[in-house]
Amino acid sequence: MAKTANLTARIEPDIKDQAETILNTLGIPASNAINMFYKQIILQQGIPFDLKLPSSAVLNVSTLTEDEMNNELEKGYNQMLAGKGQSADQVFTSIRQDYHL
Repeated sequence: MAKTANLTARIEPDIKDQAETILNTLGIPASNAINMFYKQIILQQGIPFDLKLPSSAVLNVSTLTEDEMNNELEKGYNQMLAGKGQSADQVFTSIRQDYHL
């Protein structure tokens, strides 16, 4: 067996529990997942995923004026007419597949 080193990290308990539940389902010990993450950092010469803010903020409809709400609905309608986006059926099918529901 290769030499090993200890790593101590502080993490929110809920995040740890959720991640370990997924890892257990996959049959991957947390130490192996951390080792894979570190190997990807080395291979990618950096964090192996984008670290950036979302391109658009989530709208809080309770703060929109009637005109702003109408504008947002109009944008969505125009996107639908242009063939952009997905039907509700497609979205729910995708969610069910992603979460194995």
